[in-house]
Amino acid sequence: MAHLMDRMIRAAKLDAKLYEEVEADQGALGQAMVVVVLSSAAAGIGSFGQSGLGGMLIGMIAAVVGWCVWAYMTYFIGTRLLPEPQTKADHGELLRTIGFSTSPGLIRVLGIIPGLAEIIFFVASVWMLTAMVIAVRQALDYVSTWRAVGVCVIGWIVQAIFLMFLFTFLGDSNT
Repeated sequence: MAHLMDRMIRAAKLDAKLYEEVEADQGALGQAMVVVVLSSAAAGIGSFGQSGLGGMLIGMIAAVVGWCVWAYMTYFIGTRLLPEPQTKADHGELLRTIGFSTSPGLIRVLGIIPGLAEIIFFVASVWMLTAMVIAVRQALDYVSTWRAVGVCVIGWIVQAIFLMFLFTFLGDSNT
């Protein structure tokens, strides 16, 4: 447990060496999943007044599914659409590094403090996005941080379009 906590702290500190470490550690997949679950639980607790227990559980399931989809999408974009000459990665490497990039999300538990939820969630989002760019850069062996930003932005746009269509479809089926 101490090893996991150390890794989570290093991930939150944006330690590029940590992301290299978990990229190479095939046994870290379970730890990465624990980080995703803890981060989403922190968000659920931080927004408990708005979402309740049911919302918290659905959020945790959605976070794990979203993590898997996001890692695969990032893998595809980073290795097929925007690779650098030295890019060599597999889906597992991205699952592990992206999972640890959610470590800063643990601060979202502080959203339970009245009046702080919006600012805490905003800070956590920016911090997690920064961690994700570092995670993607390390997992895809990029030299360019801007390329990693590009992969994350393209992935975010694709995901947003997909969710828009999904919610539109689900919304239309209820009318």
